[in-house]
Formats: sequence, C-alpha cells, structure tokens
Amino acid sequence: MKDSEPVSTSHPPSRPYERIAVLGAGSWGTALASVLARNGHQVRLWARRPELTEEINGASENRQYLRGIILPSGIEATSDLERALDGAETVLVVTPSSTLRNMCQAMRPHLPEGAPIALACKGVERRSGYLLSEVVSEELPGHPVGAVSGPTFAAETALDHPTAATVAFLFSYADRLNPEKSPAVRLAMSLSGGGFRPYVSDDLVGVEVGGAVKNVIAIACGMMSGAGFAENTRAALITRGIYEMKALAEALGGKRETVTGLSGAGDLTLTCSSTTSRNMSLGFQLGQGTPRPSCFEGRDIVVEGEVNAVSVTDLAHRIGVPMPICETVNAVLHKGADLREAFAELWARPIEAEPNALNLSFAHPSPDMPLQFGDV
Repeated sequence: MKDSEPVSTSHPPSRPYERIAVLGAGSWGTALASVLARNGHQVRLWARRPELTEEINGASENRQYLRGIILPSGIEATSDLERALDGAETVLVVTPSSTLRNMCQAMRPHLPEGAPIALACKGVERRSGYLLSEVVSEELPGHPVGAVSGPTFAAETALDHPTAATVAFLFSYADRLNPEKSPAVRLAMSLSGGGFRPYVSDDLVGVEVGGAVKNVIAIACGMMSGAGFAENTRAALITRGIYEMKALAEALGGKRETVTGLSGAGDLTLTCSSTTSRNMSLGFQLGQGTPRPSCFEGRDIVVEGEVNAVSVTDLAHRIGVPMPICETVNAVLHKGADLREAFAELWARPIEAEPNALNLSFAHPSPDMPLQFGDV
C-alpha cells in the first residue's frame, strides 16, 4: 500500500458536531472550547460572570484562569444560558460537581431536544451517592449522557500540547450497529485535531469512578509529599489508589480494565505528579502544616477532591468497598484527624495480599511504630 492511500476501516466516516456549547469558563472549560474552536467548530462558552465573557470576547484571553494564552477565533462567550444552548448539537458541562444538579435544572428550559450532554467535571454527588451521569439522567431525561476525562492539565491543552483523553458514553444497540453515529464517536471526532487525541469508551461508570477517586488520591500524595516524603511513598499511593478505583468501579458495574486507561491510571499519575494540580497542591500545603483557610494564600479555590473525599467514602460505605486511602484523606479534611497520625495508621493496617484474590490478612507486627515525617 502506498503511503498516500488511506487506511481501510470497517465503519463509514463519522460527522463531527458543528455547534457546541461549553458550560463553564474556568480553566478546563476554556481549554476545551479552545480545542473545539481550533478544529473549526462553532463554540459558545458560557460563564456566570458577564465581565469574564466581555474579557474573553474583547481580548481573546481568559486572564483569570489561563492568563497569557491567546484563545483561537470561533469562541463566543456569553453569560446568557439560553443563548449558549440555542442550536447546540451537543453540550459539554464543565461546572463544579457540587453545582451540577442546579445547573441541569437551569439548562432544562433551553436545551435542544435530544442533545447529548458530556460531563467534563468529576465527582460523586454527596447527598445521593450518584455518579454525575446519574444526576444528569435524573434531571434531564431523554438526553444521552457521557464524560470526557483523562490526564489533561488545562493550560497545556489550551496551548495544543499533545494530549489524550477518553470520551465515554453508554452504547445503545443502535450505537453498536452504527458507531459512527454514536454521541461518543461524534464528540471524539469533534475534539480530534492538532495535539488533542481522544479515545472512545462505552464504560461510562469506569471512566467516572476514575475521575472522582483520582482527585482524592492526589490529595493524599500531596499530603505525604508536603510532609517530607518522596518517590517511594507517592508510587505506593498511586498504585494502591488504582486498586481502590478498580474496586469501586467493579462494584458499580464498571470494568477494571478502564481504570488502567487514560481516565484512571493516566489521570491519576498526572494529578499526583505536580502541584499544578489543585488537588495535589492542597494536600502539599496541608502536609507542610498550612491551615486549610490559609491554603492558596487564602483564596477561595474549588478543589474537587476535597468535596469528593466525603462523597466517595460515603458511597464506598454504602456498597461495602474498603477504600483506606480515601478514608484517610476524608478523616484529615473533614473529621479533624491529625495528618501524621492518620497516615501512620494507614501504613500500620493489617498486612494483605496482592492480588487481593489471595485473600490474606495478618495483623501488622509493629502497628505503633511511628512514621518519620519530615526526616527523610
């Protein structure tokens, strides 16, 4: 075959979405809007504050969240939700997970019939224990619901650095017969271009669990790094954090395999590797002894893992899945536990088997031996 010949495929070409609404003009919402606009699509980017939309439209820059990055043409920012959703073929929701239900209720009168909704926010609803897709399905029936998730720092994505992510929707029978018409494939095609490379998944549960849990594990990694520990500790927390993801995903009907992909292990590795992540940064500051109100120099920064530490562990309790790392983070953040004592107890838990199928558990021989925090 000549180099110029196209690679054969068993499926017809898929048509990208052309008119796309992105709800949420924080760093990640703005980055996704940039990807879509760079690919030639019509993008309406909704922000709560009119002054932010004026800045984006006037200066082609979101100085609060992505300062110094010039946004591509093709983005229309608006604080009018009806305007943002008018004619949208699909909608990306990038608002904080704690506000998702209210956001859905606000969208309802303006949402085009049958428009797929993709979540680019991550978490578990605290009151109900629902995955975010379940919240959307309850509030907006009749709309396919999916997620976009992966190892994606917003600034790098906006700058078109090579980036990969997963686009996940449940696949109906019709989607399996004609996958090129499915919301997952069409959205993936819309995002494909330049440095952004999406992959398609039908395991929405697995993708959502990975996104929710990784933020909590990142806080744990930040806490231990801030307390003076190094790479051994972080690698252990990442690896055992992946196990906690797998256990929760499987219990909810997801696939363990998904958790080893971009939306699980990939996202976790990135988030736990740099204080560019707000989750790791919060943990790092707490590990150094900074009181929570003084973190981020006292600025009111939304940290998804802080909220999800509660909702994830509550959900795990309800369905009987042990998640000791998430439990430890929740205890420190929300139950007044001493960080050093809580992590010492985590390390002194009974000795278990890996793989878990071996089903062994032995009392730790020296559970009272302290960890040498800061002396490494």
